[in-house]
Amino acid sequence: MKKKLLLLFVTICIQTISAQKESVAIAIKNDPAAPIINKNIYGHFAEHLGRCIYGGFFVGDTSKIPNTNGVRNDIIKALKDLKIPNLRWPGGCFADTYHWKDGVGPQNQRPTIVNQWWGGVTEDNSFGTHDFLNMCELLGAEPYLSGNVGSGTVQELADWVQYTNFGGKSPMSDLRKKNGRTEPWKVKYWGIGNEAWGCGGNMTADYYANEYRKFATFMSDWSNTGGLTRIASGANSSDYNWTETLMKNIPLNMLGGVGVHHYAVIDWNNKGADVAFTEKEYFLTMQSALKMEELVTKHAAIMDKYDPEKKVAMIVDEWGGWYDVQKGTNPGFLYQQNTMRDAVLAGATLNIFNNHADRVKMANLAQCVNVLQAVILTDKAKMITTPTYHVMKMYSVHQDAKLIPIEFKAPLYTFNGQSIPAVSASASKDANGLVHISLVNVDAINKNKVEIDVASLGAKNYTASIITASKLQDYNSFENPNKIVPAAFKSFENKKGKLEITIPPFSVLVLEGK
Repeated sequence: MKKKLLLLFVTICIQTISAQKESVAIAIKNDPAAPIINKNIYGHFAEHLGRCIYGGFFVGDTSKIPNTNGVRNDIIKALKDLKIPNLRWPGGCFADTYHWKDGVGPQNQRPTIVNQWWGGVTEDNSFGTHDFLNMCELLGAEPYLSGNVGSGTVQELADWVQYTNFGGKSPMSDLRKKNGRTEPWKVKYWGIGNEAWGCGGNMTADYYANEYRKFATFMSDWSNTGGLTRIASGANSSDYNWTETLMKNIPLNMLGGVGVHHYAVIDWNNKGADVAFTEKEYFLTMQSALKMEELVTKHAAIMDKYDPEKKVAMIVDEWGGWYDVQKGTNPGFLYQQNTMRDAVLAGATLNIFNNHADRVKMANLAQCVNVLQAVILTDKAKMITTPTYHVMKMYSVHQDAKLIPIEFKAPLYTFNGQSIPAVSASASKDANGLVHISLVNVDAINKNKVEIDVASLGAKNYTASIITASKLQDYNSFENPNKIVPAAFKSFENKKGKLEITIPPFSVLVLEGK
């Protein structure tokens, strides 16, 4: 009996200690030289893949679904509400098989091709350069075009630049006018190939660096104002040699940005379910996602060696969660549902980008509609926004705001003897003096207490919104599209300049101070 009472006493003590878990102390490091968080960190990606373009963005101008020149009006509105800053197109792997002249001129005269990368479907080229660039104008977003290096030519890419950007008389500007567009679009962002180490040509870093130099040489800036940003096909995750080789071998005056691609994936041969995932699968996905901190830090260190003034941008132009496709869907279409796991993944990743705003100047979530970690899903006339959409909308307050550096030691989320940081955070102050602090609790089981010393920030009145759910596996469906939406969060106190907050498990929180 005494042993049982002793065991009960020890158990109660352990539970009490656990319940009285220490707060995470987040210190504000005011720094006048802190960088601006470039709005383009909140960019998106649209590839000719599955139902991203056809059946997603583009339904054609004869569709009964309300549209503007074939692009769905509900998607246009949703993305404008999201303050989408830029959109990358046409790939992805598709970019290095895409010949832009196939997608201009009368639609009924455009040739068809087979999309060899994604499902072997016939691509009719009904959505082309005019459709995409005009759509970007509707969205108020900068277009980011991925040029074909793998199967294209220098002349082809140079012609595309002339077609989109040159306002004078030339063969390509004359062709643009013939096809209905008088004024050039003046596209700023140009990717020179995509994943050159893989589907873009299986090139070595040295070979690609030479190809980049050649293609970049003939991409003229017609206004002679430095208006083109040429972006190199960057490293696959932790291939630091790739970044080193490009930075060493490409003159900085030819290099506007260097890409990095990293997907949060458990195992490329067994990615796990999109909805019916276990805590183990969640933990491993987040472990992979949080590796972004290490990747950005190490790639940035290499770039700093050759570019100490940080003139060359790091462009994380593909990122997000990648799981097995939803059962019953085409495996080549990469359609997956979007759960609270994705909300947590997005919030934590965007915090990393914000905190490295001195080097990371653009990022593109893969992908925008109906593919991978999409912000929008469609089913014929129906359209819904996902938990990831709502996180990115909450975080849009950081766009073009001044980073507020922070410092803290994150508690650990431990599973099966492995641990990852449980709390993620970033902060900024916008041009109107509003302070925003974004917090993520990665832990699937435990709440975490956070104490933020905000006395030096000037703001006195704080409000907050939160994204959370009853289960990690919860998602928005076409039957219940608003199951997961932001809600007001009031479970915090401001005690003499210190915010005391208890963040529920697997949740994303944004505070605003005035």
